[in-house]
Amino acid sequence: MIIDVHAHWGPWFFTMDVAESSLATMDRYGIDRAIVSATEAVIYDAPAGNRALAKVLDGQERLYGYVTVNPRRLREAAADLRDHLPTGRFVGVKIHTDYTGSPAASPRLREALALVAEAGCPALVHTWGTSVLDLAQVCLDTPGLRVIAGHMGADGFGHAIEAANACDRLYLEPCWSHAPAGRIAAVVAAVDDRQLLFGTDATLIDPSSAFGAVAAAELTTETAERIAWRNAAALFKI
Repeated sequence: MIIDVHAHWGPWFFTMDVAESSLATMDRYGIDRAIVSATEAVIYDAPAGNRALAKVLDGQERLYGYVTVNPRRLREAAADLRDHLPTGRFVGVKIHTDYTGSPAASPRLREALALVAEAGCPALVHTWGTSVLDLAQVCLDTPGLRVIAGHMGADGFGHAIEAANACDRLYLEPCWSHAPAGRIAAVVAAVDDRQLLFGTDATLIDPSSAFGAVAAAELTTETAERIAWRNAAALFKI
């Protein structure tokens, strides 16, 4: 069983041959379930993208959705959470800090994540460099909040180790357009493996990158299963 917690649905604003092939890509790599955000919601219009994704998810067993939230438009975000989470097809929230101009340390992001905590679902938040430390602090300051550090800080994965060790409600997922040798192994050696998840960034990045990086870490069977699906199934209740 493999659950991809960081995937996308819909075309990008640049040419991508795999933009509409979520299920085909999943089949190619043996991914059983994926939690996806609508590209339109992430980069352009959150409510419109969320509505479009809701239609796709209706009756679709292999895909679950993230309600994309723009911290600069919290009234719309609150309405979308009320509309989409009760359907059971949306199991979390997606926030891209760069596209929305809402850094991890900003008051806007704190307010958005307070909404998430109140809704009782996890949030996948884009992190890069030291921003994962700021996200950990928000998590510590917000009772009940569970957050996933998307890309686990990318080139700041050393900071991600510190962040995860500081807050046991912060999870790490590894997808990145680069795959430095030893990155996954270093994180696994230093972080509780119950806080580790698997993500690919499909359809933006081919899943082979994430699969190769994780395989190179030579994980134990127990840790590999937790990362591949057990932790995600428990976190998202799927």
